[in-house]
Order: sequence, then C-alpha cells, then structure tokens
Amino acid sequence: MGEIALRSNELLLVHGDTGTIAVVKVGSQRQFFLDTPEREIILALGPNELLVASGFGTDERILTGLRCVLYLIREVNSPLIVLPKNHTASARLRIVVSAGKRVVLSCNVTPGTHPEQHLLCGMAEFEGAEILAVEGGVELKGLTHAKCEKREFASSLRIN
Repeated sequence: MGEIALRSNELLLVHGDTGTIAVVKVGSQRQFFLDTPEREIILALGPNELLVASGFGTDERILTGLRCVLYLIREVNSPLIVLPKNHTASARLRIVVSAGKRVVLSCNVTPGTHPEQHLLCGMAEFEGAEILAVEGGVELKGLTHAKCEKREFASSLRIN
C-alpha cells in the first residue's frame, strides 16, 4: 500500500473485512508505561513513532473504541497493560495496542499478553502486515486489500 502522510492530529483507520487497525503518531517525544505482571517497562518514543490499535470488528462501536483507547494512552497517559499468558480476559478483549517504529500483525498470538511492542494481535486478514513509522507518516506493507481513511484525532475528539 505504501506510504501515507499522517499528522499528529490525525487518526488513520485501516479497514478490513473482519477487523480494523487504527494508527496515530506519538506527536511529541515522551515516555509511555508498559505494565506487565512482572514489572513496569518505560517506553521512550519519539514524535514520529506510532501507537497502533487492532480492533476485532468493523462496526462504529469498534471504530469509536479504537479512537478512545488511543486517546487514553496518548493524551491521558494511561499505561499499556500486558496480561499474564493464560488470563481469562484475553478472550474478551476487542481492542489491543502496540507502540513503536515497527508493528507486525499476527493472528497467532493471544490478545493482550505480549510485552514485545513490535508484535500486535490482529485478524487473520492482516496476518504478517507491517506498519512502519516514517517521517511525516506511516508505511503500510501487506495491506493491499484494505481501505484507508483518515479522521481528526485528539484536540477535536467527540464521542457521539
């Protein structure tokens, strides 16, 4: 699919048939907290790096949820939480998040249980796709069948 321009006040939605991916730029250099069952990890991310959320569905509730989760993490500084490997909540998660310069989607991981931020659980249609941070945007690899859409993010967040 190639490179797509993305500003810090924009949300990129990647629509598939069964799932949706949402991407925002970090926007300013800062720290995020990744809480695992064993420890807290500090992620130092630059303004061009990404927060990527994967939603298991395509309806408007999932789209609103993706936007809200990314807002909570980026704007409210909520931590990214990693569940223990066999946690019962994993099966109920509808949205999971990763952060960094490169995110690879996989349907072979348990949602919410991987502290490795380059790996994100996604629907089978996104298997192996990569989302890369580039100057002024993102590069999407392996998502040729998906449809992309940009929406406003952060300063004008409205939940209807």
